[in-house]
Amino acid sequence: GSVGGFMSSDSRIRRKSIYQIGTDPEGPGCCAMLLAMFSLLLIIATMPISLCMCIKVVQEYERAVIFRLGRLRKGGAKGPGIFFVLPCIDSYKKVDLRTVSFDVPPQEVLSRDSVTVTVDAVVYYRVSNPTMATNNVEDYSHSTHLLGATTLRNVL
Repeated sequence: GSVGGFMSSDSRIRRKSIYQIGTDPEGPGCCAMLLAMFSLLLIIATMPISLCMCIKVVQEYERAVIFRLGRLRKGGAKGPGIFFVLPCIDSYKKVDLRTVSFDVPPQEVLSRDSVTVTVDAVVYYRVSNPTMATNNVEDYSHSTHLLGATTLRNVL
């Protein structure tokens, strides 16, 4: 306690030791500084690689359908522009929204008067919903090719 307004030296030592708990008067050691510097250098060295793996860009005519751990992410297709992908967790598929054309292979058809006629066709298609194109059909381009050939055969 205090006697006549003066503190005893014992209580001053006790108060001083309470405030100094957990502080190191010498500061961080040599090993701690080396580890901190090594960590900082490692982060700076791997930053360009990390950015290349995380930041993706889709063109004006493309959309990206992103899956996180196999499930479709909210918000539908991303793009055009920059979007962020977590490596090893997210996967994405780019879908081209431009009109695609292809030739249907020639089909030989027997007409009513027993004449063999060779017919070919050209098919144009455009993806209007990239999320539906990737989730509902395994390969929408190949499916469209087969549908064009089947339709040509059935019409004649």
